[in-house]
Amino acid sequence: MTNAQPGFGSFADGFADGFADVVERAGQAVVAVQGSRRMPSSGVVWRSQLIVTSEEALRQDEDIPVVLADGRRVTAQLVARDPGTDVAILRVEETDLTLAELGDSSLLRVGHWGLAIARLPESGLSASLGIISTLGGSWRSQQGGRIDQLIRPDFIPAPGFSGSALVNVQGQIVGMNTTGSRGLALTIPRSTIDRVVDLFLSRGQLTRGYLGVGMQPVQLPENLRESLNWSESRGVLIVSLEPEGPAAQAGLMLGDIVVSLRGQAVQDIRDVHNTLEPELVGQPLLAQVIRGGSLLEISIVVGDRPSRDAEQAEPRRRGGCRPRR
Repeated sequence: MTNAQPGFGSFADGFADGFADVVERAGQAVVAVQGSRRMPSSGVVWRSQLIVTSEEALRQDEDIPVVLADGRRVTAQLVARDPGTDVAILRVEETDLTLAELGDSSLLRVGHWGLAIARLPESGLSASLGIISTLGGSWRSQQGGRIDQLIRPDFIPAPGFSGSALVNVQGQIVGMNTTGSRGLALTIPRSTIDRVVDLFLSRGQLTRGYLGVGMQPVQLPENLRESLNWSESRGVLIVSLEPEGPAAQAGLMLGDIVVSLRGQAVQDIRDVHNTLEPELVGQPLLAQVIRGGSLLEISIVVGDRPSRDAEQAEPRRRGGCRPRR
């Protein structure tokens, strides 16, 4: 018994020192973001001069105070925000920041160790150790954003947690932490953040696809389905059209029933939203609609929803990036 203690102590010390080294190294790319008076958040230096943080945690758009790893206090500007994925992108003037060493979240397994690394404005680095408790496939947030992978670590969110880095034991940042339903920890995977950042860099803004229609799901009569040789039992009925919207310009009419978009059956409004990926803005989308008992094909050029309309159509929900039920 006495002989075992020094060996265990050495193992424990090495174990602890290993995690401390990971925190110190990965923490060089983690900053403190003071985008809200009530609750500080963190951010990760994802690309040169670009910091990603939790969109949900931001309450201001300009002159956002940021504390860097070396203690410098700088000002960032919000250049893009995507409520659907809970990703906001800040730009800073400084070019000498340490970039995140990124890893592949698809290699995570349930039971793997993970670290949540945050930074607070006054006290500096903060870290929590836990395990990956749940993993899953792609999912949609309540705001309609596509998240490439479900990752739930067992961290207890603390001040600075939103926007913090999820770090694997190799010291690589594999995602950004936020909170989901009931305040539970949730991680936006690296692949989703890369997609949002790449879209911003390629277009200079984050776009949101829309058709300019009001819809409601409807049941298709059996005799109509038989006459059209259509197997699905439901579609979405066009109940309103924006006069200059993409759908109206393409020739859709009130009373049309949309049954397919891009070759995929449409049975409810969620199916339409799931099709309107940001990457499709400006691209033609083939729709199959039922009109007057006939099945028609209509090509619609997907529009970019104006931000004012987006706010009216999809009010921002506070309380995290929650999966749709």
